[in-house]
Amino acid sequence: MQLIDKITSREAKIGVIGLGYVGLPLVVEFCKAGFKVIGFDIDPEKVSLLKLGKSYIKHIDISPLYENDSLFTPTSDFAGLSEMDCIIICVPTPLNKHREPYMSYVFNTTRTIANYLRREQLIVLESTTYPGTTDEDVRKILEETGLKAGEDFYLAFSPEREDPNNKDFSISNIPKIVGGYTTKCLHVAKTLYDCIVVKIIPVSSTKVAEAAKLLENIYRAVNIALVNELKILFDRMGIDIWEVIEAAKTKPFGFHAFYPGPGLGGHCIPIDPFYLTWKAREYDVPTRLIELAGEINTNMPYYVVNKTVGALNERGKSIKGSNILILGIAYKKDVDDTRESASFRLMELLEEKGAVVDYNDPYFPQTPRMRKYKISKESIPLTKENLSKYDCVIIVTDHSSYDAHFIAQNAALIIDTRNLIGKAGIVSEKVVKA
Repeated sequence: MQLIDKITSREAKIGVIGLGYVGLPLVVEFCKAGFKVIGFDIDPEKVSLLKLGKSYIKHIDISPLYENDSLFTPTSDFAGLSEMDCIIICVPTPLNKHREPYMSYVFNTTRTIANYLRREQLIVLESTTYPGTTDEDVRKILEETGLKAGEDFYLAFSPEREDPNNKDFSISNIPKIVGGYTTKCLHVAKTLYDCIVVKIIPVSSTKVAEAAKLLENIYRAVNIALVNELKILFDRMGIDIWEVIEAAKTKPFGFHAFYPGPGLGGHCIPIDPFYLTWKAREYDVPTRLIELAGEINTNMPYYVVNKTVGALNERGKSIKGSNILILGIAYKKDVDDTRESASFRLMELLEEKGAVVDYNDPYFPQTPRMRKYKISKESIPLTKENLSKYDCVIIVTDHSSYDAHFIAQNAALIIDTRNLIGKAGIVSEKVVKA
């Protein structure tokens, strides 16, 4: 096949649509492998920064993109798609306000590709979605051009497996699942990813690949919901859930540790389960366990607020008018990523009750632009004087830069949702685990 030869000889031109946490690392890996890559994004600010050689995602090293200036071009002009041999879609798949899949980014991107679609092109969707998206919805849009998938062009799904700031795993050494619309489509897509990934896991269809990604994240969501529910029960019983987990994980088989928190964050776990529960309705199959897990995890910010209200009341203070400092707005430690972070929901709930809320996060001098929340605040310096002036400090993200002893010494009241203080071996009456 002509396209196979172009891929193996590194003559194929790669187009990556969506230069975020998924697309940008892909661009880096393909450039490192010697491919010419055009990165497409509708955000002109991202394109401008990349043209200046600047990364807007701190943990992603983009220096390989500029070791050979002729390999990478960022652009907002999608007309260049007609010149691409392989096009990879890495756009967001969020939920709408009813927790249903919001597929406009994927479908509008596909319609744009259709405007420039030609024979011997490979189209790969990497955005997490429900089974059937690739070979039903995306294929239908592309075939409206008169070209047929598997005959005139190739179509595949390969889910991203991204863990921001993980020092041990990156795109190149994480096994990559690939499913094709036909065996020929699978062969072409596998050939492409073989150039940048150490191990490819081919599966029988795009639906299997889509379902595998959902299973990975639903597995995590359900188990996190379990420990979140047990956290509430054990707290009522006077048992420390963190100590229980540490004891249980000493079992060398049959147990994998999951940890409670203030609510789910990140681009996958809070969202992906609802893609499957939505699709399951089409088949009249209830997904009660998944939906219950979603309900438990979604309610965690409310639990944290209630613990905060109770702790303040015990100290003779009302939540209304209290000054509260949230530590960490990133969804996980040591990353500059706020996607679906529980911090913003906590801010809303606390302010609805009349609290005055500030935050500190070493990765965010200001709250970033977000689709869901309209919050504009600046990070408060974490000094002795600042800590001591707040009625309550809520630890939402356990960044490595947070000194547990310093916080415990200077804060009047600490609501610890990550066991940061406990892990440091500090026992204090002013620490409330939530």
